[in-house]
Amino acid sequence: MANTSLDKFLGGSPGRVVLRLVFLSFAVGVIMSALNLYPLDLLEGVVDFVRELWRTGFEALGRVGEYFVLGAMVVVPVWVVLRLLSMGKR
Repeated sequence: MANTSLDKFLGGSPGRVVLRLVFLSFAVGVIMSALNLYPLDLLEGVVDFVRELWRTGFEALGRVGEYFVLGAMVVVPVWVVLRLLSMGKR
C-alpha cells in the first residue's frame, strides 16, 4: 500500500490511528476517573490558580509543583504508552 501524505500526517493508517486513539482515550479516562480528575475541574483549578496568584502575589507559585505533579500523572503514562507503541514499529 502506498504511503500517502495523510498517512504521514497521522503517523500511520487512519484505521490504526483511530484504534490507538480509542485505546489511549479509554486508558486516560480510566486513570483520570480513578484519580477523581475531570477536565472541567482541572480547568477550574488553573483559573483558581491564576486568580490566587493575582490576589496573593507570588506566594501562590509554590503550587506550581502540585500542578507539575498533577500534569505528570497524565503526561508520563501517555508518553510511556506512546513509546511502547512506537517500539512495535521498529
